[in-house]
Parts: sequence; C-alpha cells; structure tokens
Amino acid sequence: MSENISIPNAPAIPGLTFRRFRGEADYPCMAALIAACKLADGVERSTDVEEIARTYRHLENCDPQSDMLFAEMNGQVIAYGRLWWDDLLEGIRLYHPFGFLHPDWRGKGIGTSLWEAGERRAQEIAAKHPKEMPKFLQAEPFESEKDLVTLLESRAYQPVRYETHMRRDLAEPFPEAPMPAGLEVRPVKPEQLRVIFEASNEAFRDHWGSRDESEEGYKAEMESPAFHPELWKVAWDGDQMASVVHNFVDEKENAEYKRKRGYTEGICTRRPWRKLGLARSLLVQSMQMFKQMGMTETALSVDSQNLSGALRLYESVGYRKIKLQVVYRKAME
Repeated sequence: MSENISIPNAPAIPGLTFRRFRGEADYPCMAALIAACKLADGVERSTDVEEIARTYRHLENCDPQSDMLFAEMNGQVIAYGRLWWDDLLEGIRLYHPFGFLHPDWRGKGIGTSLWEAGERRAQEIAAKHPKEMPKFLQAEPFESEKDLVTLLESRAYQPVRYETHMRRDLAEPFPEAPMPAGLEVRPVKPEQLRVIFEASNEAFRDHWGSRDESEEGYKAEMESPAFHPELWKVAWDGDQMASVVHNFVDEKENAEYKRKRGYTEGICTRRPWRKLGLARSLLVQSMQMFKQMGMTETALSVDSQNLSGALRLYESVGYRKIKLQVVYRKAME
C-alpha cells in the first residue's frame, strides 16, 4: 500500500510525491537538506543528525506524524515542512509553519503548496483551541532568505518585529564596566541551575513576545553540547540571582566556519537590579573571559525595538550589526 498522499494545488511535476514523517530514518535526509538550503540562503547554522534527534526528543505542541510533510522527487527528499504552536505571556497563540526546500527545486510551486498545507493544518489545530484567544501564524526568516520572504509577503504576512544579530571583535579594547556595589559574580553550582532557570524566566517576562521556557525546553538545553554553565556570568545579591549572561561556544559551528566565536546570549536582569550597569558589567566580563579562552569574537542577537535599550547597550560595548531577522505574522481567520 502506497504511503504517498495528495495535497491540494500541488504542481504536476513527474516524479513529485508527498508523504508523512518516517521517524529517525528521515534525520539524515533532513540534515542534508538543511545544509543545502543554508548555502543558498546565506544562513549560518551547523545542524547535524544528533541535533535533529535531540530536537525531536523534546518536541512540544507538535505531532510529527500529522504535523510534518515531506516532498520527494523520484524517491529523494527535496523538501519538508513542520508546524508547531505555543502561547505568549501576553495572551496570544502562535502557530509556526516552517520548512526547507532544496534550491534546485524552487520556483516551481512546491514550496507554495507545502506552505499552504502547513497553514491548513494550523487551521485544523486552531479550530480545537479556545475561540476567544487571538491567533496568528508566525515565521522568522533572515533577510537573506529571499525566497521565503517573497513567499510570506505574497501570502499577506506582515513584518512586526526585527531581531538584530551582532558581532564584537575581541581585538578591540574593552570599556570600563565595574560591578555595582554589593553584588558579586560566582561560579555556577549544579544546585543553582534551577534557581537560575526560574529567575531567567521571570526576568524575560517583560520582553516583547516572551514565553516562559518550559520543562521540556529546560531538559533539551541541558542535553545540548552548548550547555556549559561554567561559562555563564551570574551576578548574585546574597542568594538572589540578579542578572545572568548564558555564555556558550558552538564548537561544530566554529569548526565549519573556521572561526573562534563565543556567544554572549540569554542576557537578562531582574527588575530590582536594573539600571545599575549590571548587564554591561557581566557582558564585558564575558568578553574578557572569551578572549582569555582564545576566542577572537563574540556574538549575540537582540530585539531591535527592545524598550530597555539593549541594542544601544550592546553597541556601546562594541557590538556591530551583521544581519537582520524579521518576525512576520498573519492573523488567522
């Protein structure tokens, strides 16, 4: 019995078929497809089979057997898409269609038909969700992903927010950034991980588009090769976490792109300790640490319209824009 399925408006291309997810057997072709797309789209990522497996062990609000679709040409995977949903603390529900289409098969209607299928699946799921909750489709392409941007804009998605990705050359001098009086940075102990997790959730609740990291997300983070709490810079006021920079190094990415980069991400400060220069101090300490480790640059991303002035803070310590990511949304009927 054939496992092929039909989808509306699919182009009539000889050899083109669609099917559902086959489980772990699909991971290698998914990794190969992502690798082909990143070159065409100017996106830097190092996604291998292990990372895909880790992601799919911790999926939330997604059933890959019904929420994924693969396109094949004569039995070879040329595209796949997946859908998942989540809630923001501001009270809206987002449905996230995304996927990858091999560059050799773009411009033939395949991507459009897959995207339409993802939107139809989102409508099916949303029909079972509370009617009073505002619902939106959301996608976050980089500006360099021209084909995806064109597709989204043709389907009435609108840009609602911008994420600036920034880099800092560690050869440049570091600015002065003393710690506020009464606070200190201490190495992270295993028994403090839960405290830092919960305090970080609290600190990020003031940010646009915020959602608490879930338990499943917490587990996935702890399984990641980039999980190195010994690199974090955490400021304490007694036993209270005041601020943190969740530093990490992506060794696979550094090897692929032949660079020595440390990431200064997950920067947050809880309300009682804001406006003291604390995040600035931890950021400078993080950069100094990475330079001592032999790194030559650091990088981060920031909500460009962050009301706390985070973009200006990062520019003030030497970070410069390298690329832009756009958040697109479309209201669901």
